[in-house]
Amino acid sequence: MEAKRWTVQIYLTGDGDETHARAVLTTRDTATVTGRGAARRNPDDRPVPEIGDELAASRALEDLAIRLHDVAADDIVDMAGPVRA
Repeated sequence: MEAKRWTVQIYLTGDGDETHARAVLTTRDTATVTGRGAARRNPDDRPVPEIGDELAASRALEDLAIRLHDVAADDIVDMAGPVRA
């Protein structure tokens, strides 16, 4: 059985108290799928950039998972019904 390799790259950008993340899934068989997430530091919290990175990245991955599920659902609909010759 051939192993497949899917790659997710997470891109993080920050602007002041805001962090934005973009998670990009690349496979051999499909176009890329992208999820996005953001985090904003509460002004009363200590400035710990890693927490913003973690929150934004996790939200981008969650969005990516939803979008990938939608792609799979669309593929199922496209394949439903009798096999066409």
